[in-house]
Amino acid sequence: MNKIHNRQVVCETLMELAKEDRDIVVLCSDSRGSASMKPFAEKYPGQFIEVGIAEQNIVGIAAGLAASGKKPFVASLACFLTARAAEQIKVDVSYSKTNVKLLGISAGISYGALGMSHHSLQDIALIRAIPNILIVVPADRFETRLATEAAARYDGPVYMRLGRNPVEDVYTSSDYEFQLGRAITMRDGDSLSIITFGETVRIALDAAELMAARGINCRVINMHTIKPLDEECIIRAAKETGAILTIEEHSILGGFGAAVAEVVVQNYPVSMKIMGIPDEPAVPGKSKEVFAYYGISPENLCDEAEKLIKKKKAGE
Repeated sequence: MNKIHNRQVVCETLMELAKEDRDIVVLCSDSRGSASMKPFAEKYPGQFIEVGIAEQNIVGIAAGLAASGKKPFVASLACFLTARAAEQIKVDVSYSKTNVKLLGISAGISYGALGMSHHSLQDIALIRAIPNILIVVPADRFETRLATEAAARYDGPVYMRLGRNPVEDVYTSSDYEFQLGRAITMRDGDSLSIITFGETVRIALDAAELMAARGINCRVINMHTIKPLDEECIIRAAKETGAILTIEEHSILGGFGAAVAEVVVQNYPVSMKIMGIPDEPAVPGKSKEVFAYYGISPENLCDEAEKLIKKKKAGE
């Protein structure tokens, strides 16, 4: 099991980039520990700003820095960064398309035991509805490095969503092509497609292994960029596999599955199932416990896949 946090990889990558680019600035809202940004603050004190617990202010300051030619990365807890600073993200970042990178740390149910106040299960729905902002959610530490580098190269707003705990690798290195807005097919198949992102890519791959034992040839797609969606990949999956199962560490309302459904229903309707957190305050507990409670496990995915395939064969 990998022991390296994705947030640690972001810090290491930004430190490497900051060697050559003195315009890179990291801002924290009393979150340098949570965001693993202490090494950056110690090595580049002139490129680090501690704002304190003031999410609205940190976004406004970052927008001002971007307007002055700097390249600010705001590292703050996803639940507070997106909900408390929604207006500043909409007006100061989106409206002028300022070059601000928002790093939502400990997203989803990463702070599982702390309950609803610290769960971030509405951030994708919220940011997705705001124009001009890319949403990126890497699947493991290798993809986190590539996503951070790509975000730094991109001239415009990006929201990158990161979990709190180390996650199992889905890649063996960062030596593969990563493009913002281009999904990656991790495993090919024609029985149905599982489309997911972030930590649940590992669960989907494990489920695909179990399905293979049941004679189900499952396609697994890593949609690391949620906005803009790789619509071409989704439509191709619908046409070639005839059924789609989405998984997300987010509310099922307005999130990733809803975004995929919008593409499917308007282009090539097929049987579909959206799996995630239902419309309720999520139960507290460790991430794996919460996932299991809501049926986000390889075993349950297999059962849901079999139901979808039956629907497909029945023409429902």
